[in-house]
Amino acid sequence: MKHTVPVLLFFVFFYSNCMGTLKAQPDNLSVAEHLFRKGEFAALQRYADSLKTTPATSKLMEQLDSLCEIASRVKIDFSLSESQVDAQLQKRAPSFTPAEKQAWEEKDWLEYRYIDGQKRYFNRSVSNLFRRINQYADSINRTVSPLDSLSAFRIRLATGVIEETKQLGEITSPVQFTLTYTLTVKPDAVPAGETIRCWLPYPKENRARQQHVQLLSASQPTYFIAPDTMLHRSLYMEQQAIAGKPTVFQLHFSYVGYAHYFDLDNAKIVPYNKQSSIYKEYTQEQGRHIVFTPEIRALANRIAGTEKDPLQQVKKLYYWINSHIIWSGALEYSTIENIPHYVLKHRRGDCGMQTLLFMTMARYLGIPVKWQSGWMLHPMEVNLHDWCEVYYEGIGWAPLDMSFGLQRSNDAAVRNYYMTGIDAYRFIVNDDISAPFMPQKQFLRSETVDFQRGEVEWRGGNLYFDKWNYNMDVISSPIKK
Repeated sequence: MKHTVPVLLFFVFFYSNCMGTLKAQPDNLSVAEHLFRKGEFAALQRYADSLKTTPATSKLMEQLDSLCEIASRVKIDFSLSESQVDAQLQKRAPSFTPAEKQAWEEKDWLEYRYIDGQKRYFNRSVSNLFRRINQYADSINRTVSPLDSLSAFRIRLATGVIEETKQLGEITSPVQFTLTYTLTVKPDAVPAGETIRCWLPYPKENRARQQHVQLLSASQPTYFIAPDTMLHRSLYMEQQAIAGKPTVFQLHFSYVGYAHYFDLDNAKIVPYNKQSSIYKEYTQEQGRHIVFTPEIRALANRIAGTEKDPLQQVKKLYYWINSHIIWSGALEYSTIENIPHYVLKHRRGDCGMQTLLFMTMARYLGIPVKWQSGWMLHPMEVNLHDWCEVYYEGIGWAPLDMSFGLQRSNDAAVRNYYMTGIDAYRFIVNDDISAPFMPQKQFLRSETVDFQRGEVEWRGGNLYFDKWNYNMDVISSPIKK
């Protein structure tokens, strides 16, 4: 069934945020919602299928189909059996005991849930567990883990950028990037002869930190590059599926990235113009994730205290998240009702989850902040990455990378670098969350918040991440003066 409703509407049923259409079928919807929350996904699918033989409304069926799709995504995230987790634990901690495992679960350090009556573990639960164990051991023993290569590289970058920056907000330290991005749909993911539609991430061009964008080649002779005004920028291609063979979409492009640093401790920040369009837009709630819940209000007020200066408020929020939220491999965002709520409940989250928590509290305090994301391209690690920008009146937009956190340096400027600065090793694709595509996607997105890996569909529906693979090849070279 084709979904023409906006992307976020498919969560309306799941989270019961819209009561208008839901009241039309209260019994059907409440039964399905109950099955989902209990993890009875097989029963949920049978129930949805049974309603297809009744005169149910198309709107109800769209919502039920979407709920079943979310359930399938949860099953992919929680794919490990107890025996598989025990085997992973045995490799990492051969002497662990059942009592220790039970304690980890009770502390919510080893994430699991019951699905169709079986205990299923998050597929990154063991690696996340040992991050938490190591962090806890360091805090108890007052020890410091050795500095990894990426952290050392970031310190060198921050030190160099600070030295090079002669004027407030000056872009420096350019790096030439040549990227090859490949998305490969698995053989027979769709029937032979069917057209596969694909959106690949493409660089934004309206940023001082990302210039001289050049498309070098595309795998298909016909393609469409979304205008730079699109908040999620993509290159769109189509290709017919061939029986027994993978379908490959590829981009080859280049650009120059720049570092950007603001020494705001020595800058003149004036009071916000609360009537400006920037202030009104970027201090408001947004969608399902940037919501000023009572929990968010109470925490932000407690962290900020009596402080009214926006820079000092940002510092307080940044330091609190850095100290209280451990980086962890994340569930797929499309399966989470409210990301900041999840982060506060579990005291963990990846880059985007930490960023959304920061953004929500900052906006509640009246500090304009907006999303930015794409990839991090550091030689030690190439990966999906999210950060944001904070607006200071009289200064403009300054980058802030929440998950990069405080750097291990005795120099205060270096230590706080990623609170008002960013390095050049970025691939900027998005300037907002949950934005539309051009051309419009017809089915539910695989990623409902961000756009980094790509999106794929055919006339039979969306192709989720288990139906395709992606790869980024990076050549980077600092440009010397």
